[in-house]
Formats: sequence, structure tokens, C-alpha cells
Amino acid sequence: MCGIAGFVSPSLDAGATPEVMASMLSLIRHRGPDEAGYYVDDDVAMGTVRLSVIDLSTGAQPMADPSERYWICFNGELYNHIELRQELRGLGRRFRTRSDTEVVLQAWAQWGAGCLPRFNGAFAFAIRDAVSGDLFLARDRYGKRPLFYSDRGSGTGRGEDFLFASEMKAFQAFPGFRFELDPGELASAFAVWTPLPDRTPFRHIRQLPMGSCMTVRGGRTDLTTYAELEIDVEPFTGSAREAVALVRDTLRESVGLRLRSDVEVGVYLSGGLDSSIVTALAAELSSHEVRTFSVEFDEAAFDESGSQHVVASHLGTLHSSIAVRGADIAANFPSAVYHAEVPAFRTAFVPMYLLSRHVRDAGIKVILSGEGADEAFLGYSLFRETLLRAAWHDLSDDERTARIGGLHPELSHFGPANRARLKGLFEQFAVERLPGLFSHELRYQNGRFAARLLKERGDPFADLVALTASTPGYAALSPVQKAQWLEFKTLLPGYLLSTQGERMSLAHGIENRCPFLDPAVVRAAASVNLRFDDGSEEKVLLKEAFRGELPESSLARRKQPYRAPGAAVFKEQRPDYMELLLSDAELEKIDGIDPVFARKLVAKIMATPSEGISTKEDQAFVYLLSTAVLHQQFVGGRDWGKDGHLEAELKVGTIVDRRGSRGPRPAGHALPGAGGLR
Repeated sequence: MCGIAGFVSPSLDAGATPEVMASMLSLIRHRGPDEAGYYVDDDVAMGTVRLSVIDLSTGAQPMADPSERYWICFNGELYNHIELRQELRGLGRRFRTRSDTEVVLQAWAQWGAGCLPRFNGAFAFAIRDAVSGDLFLARDRYGKRPLFYSDRGSGTGRGEDFLFASEMKAFQAFPGFRFELDPGELASAFAVWTPLPDRTPFRHIRQLPMGSCMTVRGGRTDLTTYAELEIDVEPFTGSAREAVALVRDTLRESVGLRLRSDVEVGVYLSGGLDSSIVTALAAELSSHEVRTFSVEFDEAAFDESGSQHVVASHLGTLHSSIAVRGADIAANFPSAVYHAEVPAFRTAFVPMYLLSRHVRDAGIKVILSGEGADEAFLGYSLFRETLLRAAWHDLSDDERTARIGGLHPELSHFGPANRARLKGLFEQFAVERLPGLFSHELRYQNGRFAARLLKERGDPFADLVALTASTPGYAALSPVQKAQWLEFKTLLPGYLLSTQGERMSLAHGIENRCPFLDPAVVRAAASVNLRFDDGSEEKVLLKEAFRGELPESSLARRKQPYRAPGAAVFKEQRPDYMELLLSDAELEKIDGIDPVFARKLVAKIMATPSEGISTKEDQAFVYLLSTAVLHQQFVGGRDWGKDGHLEAELKVGTIVDRRGSRGPRPAGHALPGAGGLR
């Protein structure tokens, strides 16, 4: 796991290039505190800050192939690097290191962009072809590692610059680059909880969507999708017993691949089914005692420590937890937003920021988590809700009542006293209103309220509707598959894997690996989903696959969404930065925000007892506060919210400057994979 950054710049003075490159890396050095290096050639520069996990001694970057034609800056891990290395050796490739980075480079040299579908990993990387001058960028198939880009650069008029980086904040170091919030993108993000797959909250900055790659050539970019989401697969034809074996075997192999490391691997243990399964498999496959890590809350409504300790004790892990209070969330909110780089609709990413710091202090660099299980195995109540609404007109009144009661038995407002109102609500949403978004229409109601924070919000769902309409095959998916597609394409990469996952862990130099997001696991889940599950009980086969290995109480426990205290924390703690929302002058400065509605919302929150704040008000308030913080940090240039942890001086160990002094280059070679995949 590392961070990468770079640029193609016809406008930058040659003498300034090394300093600009080093400055960009210094802004993301928290991602790779172990070493740094960069490569400079003509108008191209790219570099890496490295977190050493595989091949601690010879894996320094940037790295070249033996001909020194191809140079790579790599962020992430390739879990099947051993198998690929063997295959490449069989094809005559020779290796100088044990690193997975070199496997990626040699695979590129061998197969061009056709190497990407062969990769099982979480990655974003850049490869420079020193002969053709092309720059190639790629991102993994589930969007676990981010890769942002901008083709606006300095705007000096001396040619367009192209910038890229693992985090947008690296662009702050490029001369002339200015951050601006984009109200149109904010409206979309507020409505659907995250920027769309290729978007960001800022003007002129985009990101590579999951499963895509880009070639930058002669000032032009060519974006290609190399991996589609595989959820519409042939149903599994075996017995229920064979399906259980399939689920267990694919997960066991996935965890085994993700335990490959030259440093110790720990596990995030939330106390839920998914992280408990990962912990059980890690304990089975590891040769040493597994260390597990958790968050505990003072408030019982958010705390899962009881379940965490039951699982840790049952599996014999060396367990460690941190207690997070409301004051901790308030104190660390700006730092977490600084690393997230997006407006957030809830505060749950702040405890994850604190947990990753705790893990790093414990000496762990790599962690396994249960992220992706709910998307792959239909674990969210949203999926059961979609099945119910889609079948609404075919059910009797008694069946509707019974199934509503089973959606959220843990929530009081889903109790018998409120069933009549809920039936009326579900009746309203039993027919599609937003084209293609039937499954998520109830969820998006809170987004409509949050979008009122903007002066010009337009239709906040228009871009997502257009995205689904332009996606081949989407219209033919079943309602629950469309729900799954939307989760995989929006909330998973845009919030869970990024804001709450990768960005919080990398803020402290922790690599997060997700066994449920192995392509084989996702395919297996898609083949058995609904074949043995009618939607009335969550993750039936997954529970059966690990019955006997996990405590019965864990298997019987209803899913509890991971949450943290929200708006009430800021109302009660009144941190200094609340002045951003309590001052009319500060509210007026935030690009695109309607200060009138914002003031009304803040006044309502401040005047309402904490227990009386509605979900949509809570969500809108956290959106507003995080946007205000983001505006100050990136647009206003205020230097606060940065984390002092690991922010030591950047030490650049590898510098490759090929300007004026060229190594041997082969002539007349075609770019591998140029013009598309092969």
C-alpha cells in the first residue's frame, strides 16, 4: 500500500519539476511513511510514497523493467502475485525483486492492458513508456484504491497540464492549481450519499471509475473499462450443501491470499457476522495468534463490544479496542474530513480514523476487514425491502404486515404500533418514480432534504439516472440486482471503501484488505444469492457455511449497522470550528450553499433536544459541517485539520532524472496494449 502522484506538464519550468514532485508527495506521505521516490523525464514526473508490505528490501519505487523502457509507480497489493510471477517466468520474464510491483510491471510489458483482468488485488498505478511518451493509469475492479486526475493544471495558457494522485490534496502543490467546490456535484453527492463513480466534489477533478484504465497521450486521454461488475451470472446448479461448501471454500482461499505479507496482518472485528468470519478464517490459516481490533462506544445504541468480546474469546484472538466518545468525534472531525476529501453524511468514519491510529500504534501495518460482504451476499435490509416492494401488489395484507415487521426488528419504529403508517409509506413506493432507481427511492428521500442546502440544486438524481440508463444490461437486471449494482457502484467505493475505509486507514499508514471483495467470492455469491434465500433472512448460506465455527449467538444475532453519534455531538460539544456554521459571514463564504436554509437548519439543530433530531436533519447537518470544513481546508487554504501523526519530513530515497542523461532504450517498439485491451 502506498500513494502515488505525478503530472504531464508542458507549462512547468523544467527546473521546478523535482521540487513540485517532492511537494506533491509530501502531501500524501501519510499513505507511505516508509520511503519515497520519483521519476522525471521530459515533461513527465511521477512518484511514490511507499508503505513496505511485500519485499521490504528491494521493492523501492519508481521501478523500471530491465530495458528501462517502462517505469511504474504502484499503490496497492496484488494478492495473486506469486501465481502470476510463475506464469511470467514461464514466458521468459526475469525478475530482480520479490515485489508484487515488479509483477505488475512485467505483466504490463508482457500483456499490455490485457494484464488487468488477470490481477486479483486492490491497486491504482501509473506506468510511463519512455519510448512512446505515453502514460498509463489503472484502478482495481472494485474501486478500493482511488486515483484522481485533472487536465486543467495551472491554466497558464501554455498547454494543458495533466495531474494525477491517490489523494486530491497532492494537487495543492502544483503551481497555479486552485480548488473550487462544484455545486452540481455536491447536489448529486448529497442526494445519493457519495459522488458518482467518476466524480469528486471539486471542479475539474475527476477519478478513474472502478475497473477502468486511461492512456494519456499527446495531451489527450482515452478512458476504457476493463472489468464489468459480475452480478448477473448463471445461478448455481448444485445442492444447498454444495453451495455452502462453495461459499466457504472461496472465502477461505480469499483470506489465504490476503494473508500474504512480509509484515504481521491483523483483523478489524466489529462483532458482526462478516468480520467474525474473516477473523475465524485468519485464525485458522495463520501460524500465530491473530490480533483483532475494535471500536467501543459509551452509548449502548452504537456499541457492539459485547459481541466483539464473545467472538474474540471464542476464536482465541489477542483482542484490543479503543473507547470512542462524542468528544473524540468532535475533536477529530476536521482531521478525518481532511483525509476523506469529500462531504460526509454521517460521522462513522471518525471512529475508524481513530481505530486505524490505534492499530498503527500497536505496530500493525496490514488489516483485514469484512467490507463488501453485505454488497456481495445481500446483507443490507435495503435488499429485503426491495424484494418486498417489488412483490407488494402480489402479497396479501397479512403478508405485507409480516414482512415489514421482519425488516428491522431491532428498530422501535418498525414495531407493531407503527405498521399501519409504514404500510402506507411502502404502498407509495411500490411503483418506480425515479427511472432505474426503484430500490433506493426510499433511502434517497433524506437526500432530497440535504440537497436543499444548495442554492441551485437542479435535479440531484439526474446524473445517476443517466448513468444507469447508459449502462449496458442494467435495464434487464432484476430489482434486487439493480439495488446491488447501485450499492457496488456508489456507496461501496464512494464511502465505505474510501471515506470510511481506505482513506481513514491510510491516514495512519494502514493497509486495509477485504476478502469479501475477491472476484471469485463476488461471483460465487451472485450465483447462490436468492437461489437458496427468499430474502426473509439475511445471508443464510453465509451463516450455514460457518455454523460450528462461530458462536451461535453471533449467527443468531440480527445485523446491526455500524453507526456513530451524529449532529448531537457537535451541538453538545460546540468545538471551535462550529463557528463555520454559527457565523453568518462564514456560511456566506461556502461556494454554492444557500445560507438562508443553512442558518435555519443549524438553528433547528441547536434548539432541538438531541433525541429529537430527525435522521434527515442529522444527515443534512453533517453534510453541511463537513462541506464547511472541506471548503476551509481546500478552497480557503486554511492549514488546519491535518494530522500530525506520521507527518515527518519527506525523505526521498529514489530519484530517477532522465532529462539529458538517457539510459539504453529499445527503438521502434509498439506500446503494449495501445489502442485498447487485447
